[in-house]
Amino acid sequence: MNLPRLELHIPQPPARPGDPVTFDHVAIPPAGLVRRPDSASDEAEMRDLPYTLIRVLDEAGEAVGPWNPGLTPEVLRKGLRAMLLTRAFDERLFRAHRQGKTSFYMKSTGEEAIGAAQSLALSPGDMCFPTYRVMSWLHARDYPLTAMVNQIFSNAEDPLKGRQLPILYSARAYGFYSLSGNVGSRFGHAVGWAMASAYKRDDKIALAYIGEGTTAEGDFHEALTFASVYRAPCILCVTNNQWAISSFAGIAGANETTFAAKALAYGLPGLRVDGNDFLAVWAATQWAADRARTNHGATLIEFFTYRAAGHSTSDDPTKYRPVEEAEHWPLGDPVERLKQHLVLLGEWDQGRHDALTAELDEAVKAAVKQAEAVGTLGKSKPSVREMFEGVFKEPDWRVIEQRRELGV
Repeated sequence: MNLPRLELHIPQPPARPGDPVTFDHVAIPPAGLVRRPDSASDEAEMRDLPYTLIRVLDEAGEAVGPWNPGLTPEVLRKGLRAMLLTRAFDERLFRAHRQGKTSFYMKSTGEEAIGAAQSLALSPGDMCFPTYRVMSWLHARDYPLTAMVNQIFSNAEDPLKGRQLPILYSARAYGFYSLSGNVGSRFGHAVGWAMASAYKRDDKIALAYIGEGTTAEGDFHEALTFASVYRAPCILCVTNNQWAISSFAGIAGANETTFAAKALAYGLPGLRVDGNDFLAVWAATQWAADRARTNHGATLIEFFTYRAAGHSTSDDPTKYRPVEEAEHWPLGDPVERLKQHLVLLGEWDQGRHDALTAELDEAVKAAVKQAEAVGTLGKSKPSVREMFEGVFKEPDWRVIEQRRELGV
């Protein structure tokens, strides 16, 4: 047989630095076209959904279609506030990093709608297993700003006592499980937590996030297996923001199929959602929550969005993608889209928007100033004794001896 020599396929992004920006490969259907099945429907009846894109807000800012959650203006304004607060916090703390006041920071720019909408849509007792770009979850639940800055500065008032990296928050009282740099691990933890809730016959559900790059890791597949087999009451979210650090989504399989479609192999429903549409995020979350609370099991949701900023303060995205790429993202800015919707409803205007933006910026500024009074990185830190607390219920002789030697 006259066969060709084998060739290894290496996925390539549509544009690199210096190339013209193009999103021609991204199909964006009009808002309101995707059907909304009953949340209790059999998974086999909705296998088309992973290949669509659930959208509620159209280009004019009007909420259209069967997924419109019909939220009140009060809820919409609360969501907008959380998103604006996240953006204000990001900008000031990013500058604080550049001034040497902290060691590390990660911005959520372009993804604020996801954490904010899901935080407000779920119940207080539900547990979020987060990634590092859903800070808007905490802002939507009014987590104290000064406590957040203290943790970023790792100072003496750090609520986590120096046990975490600057932006790996933990806030059980706010339904926010300890964040991990090993992102994939939290998918399995969420499924286990949800299984325990069902085992105890409780009414609480879990929600977890990973980025699209992490779907290439074993943790993702193990979590989906357990979620499917045991019908764990959880919502498993893939934030497809197009870039996993410096590798584009195609490395994780985005060119072959959607990430929502990975649910099909496990017998789970998969939803693919416009992640820059606050209303669509809320609607899909509510649908999946209803399914979980009625013992119909887990749902995998792919949030289609874009990481507008660098992966972290250690990353320079201009090294691997066109500088202006974020400006051309076809699904727009989540903050501007929700603002446009509220203005269309007659429930918002530019004056109120500017006033709220200024108010939130001042609140963040005051929180940073208060935390700076305690101390920034290296100027203040938790007591050495904190190394020995919360480790053992009853300290053994070695811990006691070590504390004696240190005099703490």
